[in-house]
Amino acid sequence: MLLPSNFEDLIDQADALNLYKKLIVQLNKDLLFANIDLEFDKETLPISLKLVLYETIFRLIQNKFSDYLNLLYIIDVSELKIRALDGNDMVKLSEDVTFLILQREWQKVWYKAKYS
Repeated sequence: MLLPSNFEDLIDQADALNLYKKLIVQLNKDLLFANIDLEFDKETLPISLKLVLYETIFRLIQNKFSDYLNLLYIIDVSELKIRALDGNDMVKLSEDVTFLILQREWQKVWYKAKYS
């Protein structure tokens, strides 16, 4: 599997395989497991998904860091990828982490669709 390199590619792949709604379901499931009070409707537009998730990640980093770490653990975002990010700019960090979360969720959905 070749992982998408940006948000637009991720959404294009999900749409092409009719897996966008399953991506939202998987994200909702992991948010619930991590005890994050956020749930997306299956009809959420991709840009809204990205912005709301970004705002949530930003707030978690700023105010509830242990919840942020727990979310990364639940979703199984690569620690190496997180450590490779620049932590000096909180806005950029939140944006990059949001993409890594969506990328990992997409990976889960893609594998389930392909091998189930």
